[in-house]
Amino acid sequence: MPLYEHVYLARQDLSAQQVEDMTTQFKGVIEGLGGKVGKTEYWGLKSLSFRIRKNRKAHITLMNVDAAPAAINEVERQQRLNEDVLRFMTVRVEELEDGPSAMMRKSDRDERERGERERGGRGPRREREGRGREEEAIVGETETVGE
Repeated sequence: MPLYEHVYLARQDLSAQQVEDMTTQFKGVIEGLGGKVGKTEYWGLKSLSFRIRKNRKAHITLMNVDAAPAAINEVERQQRLNEDVLRFMTVRVEELEDGPSAMMRKSDRDERERGERERGGRGPRREREGRGREEEAIVGETETVGE
């Protein structure tokens, strides 16, 4: 069966539990039609680039799906009818990712950097500033030697 990555955005005024319940419902539809849901990732309540139906934020969920196209069509049909779903997108992929998705890896990295800054560690901005001064010194030396 084909492999898909399916992402949907839910309204901001829903609770995380309600979003999980919707994910379970969509997962049940896929499994009822003979498919499998490999993993689901709740990416959290994120700010949107632009308003969608008067919402500035949305709950975002990713589902890795191994199912027939008919199952995907049925889930998308149900999401079109559901007023709590703002947008959805399904992409067919050659293989599904093992481990956390790029969004989850990014949030882990952000949390680590935030923790380092709170402990007084050098953040990436300080490192960049230091490198810039060294490069300026090297450039300055070569210009005076060349004259």
